[in-house]
Amino acid sequence: MLRGLVLRLPCPLSCLKGLCLPDTGHRTESHLPRKKGIYHGWTVAAVSFLATAGAVGFAHYGFGLFIVPLEEEFGWSRTQINLALVLGVMMQVVSPFVGRVLDLFGSRYVMTVSLAAVAAGFILRSVMVDLWQFYLFSILVFAGGPGAAMLPAGRLVTLWFPATRGRMMGLVTAGNNFGGLLSVPILTYIIVFQGWRAAFLFTGIFLAVTAVLALLFVRDRPEDIESESGKRWAPAAAATDAARKLVGGLAIREALSTRAFWFLAAGMTLQQFVRTTMVTQLAAHLEDSDFSATQVGAALSVLAFFGITSKVVFGGLSEAITARWSYALVVAIQVVGVAGFLFVAGGNFMLVFVSLSVFGLGMGGIGTLGPLAVTEMFGLRNYGAISGLIRQGVAIPGIVGPLLAGGVFDATGSYDLAFRIILGFLALSCLCFVLARPPKWREQP
Repeated sequence: MLRGLVLRLPCPLSCLKGLCLPDTGHRTESHLPRKKGIYHGWTVAAVSFLATAGAVGFAHYGFGLFIVPLEEEFGWSRTQINLALVLGVMMQVVSPFVGRVLDLFGSRYVMTVSLAAVAAGFILRSVMVDLWQFYLFSILVFAGGPGAAMLPAGRLVTLWFPATRGRMMGLVTAGNNFGGLLSVPILTYIIVFQGWRAAFLFTGIFLAVTAVLALLFVRDRPEDIESESGKRWAPAAAATDAARKLVGGLAIREALSTRAFWFLAAGMTLQQFVRTTMVTQLAAHLEDSDFSATQVGAALSVLAFFGITSKVVFGGLSEAITARWSYALVVAIQVVGVAGFLFVAGGNFMLVFVSLSVFGLGMGGIGTLGPLAVTEMFGLRNYGAISGLIRQGVAIPGIVGPLLAGGVFDATGSYDLAFRIILGFLALSCLCFVLARPPKWREQP
């Protein structure tokens, strides 16, 4: 009887090393030999990083590099080319369905099928000959986007790294900017020496390989996570115990009845205009401003570099001040960067470089803080479905933003007016996050 009691007592020294399992009446892991192998969560994080790099980084940062080549080869206008973004983003209507499937069946097959769809879209773009084909294949790329990276990343990181989910989300979603950092020089080189078709094909092959990796390595079942407890580089706190506290949360209808949902959705929607209106047109805008190809590449690369820094810094900061306030802060930083770019930099490349560095420091944290804010406010119980519903609003800038940019450019010969409108949207976005007070919900016991 005494022996049984001893086995149930907590082990302070072992807990400091993160070796104790939740108190379920079983023997603590300190009485068992350490398991061999590295914690599988790191493999899952690596695959999620690559998925984000391809499905978000290459797709969005690289889009602007194809505008001039397509314009020259087919004679399409900027508005016609940007309409591909609009039609593709309209496929955000699938996000709630994809999110619900994610909640019910997990991340593995959702990621695999979604990545395969995005890969197919890029490969088919490499053989297109008509404008309608460009539109159709872009729809395929964007339809696969929600399930390829950001939706599953929020679930996977929270489950595998619950105690450090802010920092880990920052590292995983840094794939977005890492993909942008790599895509600019790689795709530029391929376009110059092999043509735009080869660049589309390269992107598709990279994503197809990533889809295979997702099928082989992504896991998020509770038993998969529990079986990894005690392995090398496992989280200091027992992953199964911490994750169990996070799987509670609000029902979908309860979430929709809170003001936090609507302010969060409005803030994310308004902020997204800067990505769909400014970032996708930035390469073309700098070229139109008589900057050299080297300067354009450097400007886009610094944007991506500081985006990576932002994700790591503000992901960690969210663990201290919450994801909501971190989100408000990074949007405020974007306001400063965009204002500097528009009203101070002018034709001075060094000032453009500095302004885009500040802007990148703010913009990069968005991809990290969005999933964290949803989890923080509504829990993991219906994370996929709630995230998918919020993304319905985010589809608005995907539709309006490119048309706004293309229309303003075609009418005035410049993007300046469109970028100034976006600056106002950013200021409103920051206010929305300040007002988005989190609702109360009970954690899973």
